[in-house]
Amino acid sequence: MAKLSIEDLKDFRNQRVLVRVDYNVPLDENGGITDDKRIKATVPTLDHLVKGGAKIILCSHLGRPKGKRDPKHSLRPVAQRLAEILGRPVAFVDDCIGEKVDKTIGIMQPGDVVLLENLRFYAEEEKNDPPFAEKLARNADLYVNDAFGSAHRAHASTEGVAQIIKKRGGNCVAGFLMEKELKYLGGALSSPTRPFVCILGGAKVSDKIAVIENLLTQADAILIGGAMAYTFLKAQGFGVGSSLVENDKLEMAKSLLGKAKGKTFLLPSDHLQATKPTAGATTRITDGPSIEDGWCGVDIGPETIARYNREIASAKTIVWNGPMGIFEIPEYSKGTFEVARAVAGNKNAISIIGGGDSAKAAKKAGVDKQVTFVSTGGGASLEFLEGKELPGVAALSDK
Repeated sequence: MAKLSIEDLKDFRNQRVLVRVDYNVPLDENGGITDDKRIKATVPTLDHLVKGGAKIILCSHLGRPKGKRDPKHSLRPVAQRLAEILGRPVAFVDDCIGEKVDKTIGIMQPGDVVLLENLRFYAEEEKNDPPFAEKLARNADLYVNDAFGSAHRAHASTEGVAQIIKKRGGNCVAGFLMEKELKYLGGALSSPTRPFVCILGGAKVSDKIAVIENLLTQADAILIGGAMAYTFLKAQGFGVGSSLVENDKLEMAKSLLGKAKGKTFLLPSDHLQATKPTAGATTRITDGPSIEDGWCGVDIGPETIARYNREIASAKTIVWNGPMGIFEIPEYSKGTFEVARAVAGNKNAISIIGGGDSAKAAKKAGVDKQVTFVSTGGGASLEFLEGKELPGVAALSDK
């Protein structure tokens, strides 16, 4: 069902707008922000609200403080960086509920921006505690969710608050970033331009079982890489040496291979194998799909890269989620980076990278700006690809 967007709001001047953002950014040991991509991604929504004269109240989580106040997980540095990016003051309140918050919001003027302290300093946030959600919602006339990366969680700030504001007659809408995520990921699943090629990697088959099952009914070709490939290969009887394998998922892998019969479901036909999965180990390319005893797979091989790149080049819609090997180690990054370049190089396709490690790999390969869309939500994009309804999306107002 279509959800209301921020563009559907006609007049919000002087309205108090609670905006759920995803400012869960990486910090160095001194509290400095090492990657501000998630902050910059919210600028279109914030600019729109500022120009429309809203009073903007931002809330987010950062890290895993486990329901306790922890200065290492404070959003204060984010407020400072956001002010620099927006070119306007951003007030910071060192709490997300209570008297300080009420007073600060009470003196806000149209166009003012306030960032509240880390929601997860309260255990009630992740529990979707109704009284906590009530306190968060008490100063809001409208609600905007621009945090796709948290939309798969039914937390107080993503689900509870929206229900409360809707009951009061207020609108709960998707921000521009959320709308973009739903447009690209939703479009790929519901009405892809074909051929639709999906590339899945990562360590575990168990993380991607539901994704594979859903995509087998949607995609024209599925290309498998990363350690999850070794579980499939072992299920087919190939040698996997000392590679990472989920032995308790072999029957599940056999079942998925059965469902994939008659479809283009590609597994690596060769590998880069190493004596151990660390930098500086002895390596060599396998002669076929099997990995020798005493060796482990660390990347896809050149023959597999060529096969996968041919499929990618023929695609009109591409979704990529998960690396092809241990790309964090330079010697084992070739397969992942070659796939990234092939995805970016197909200018005839809508290319979508599903957040997490795939987004990091695309950035490391220098092609993140050359694809159509990079999702900001790793876990959320994965659940979306599984065909699940995301609680943070479901809670928004219907059109």
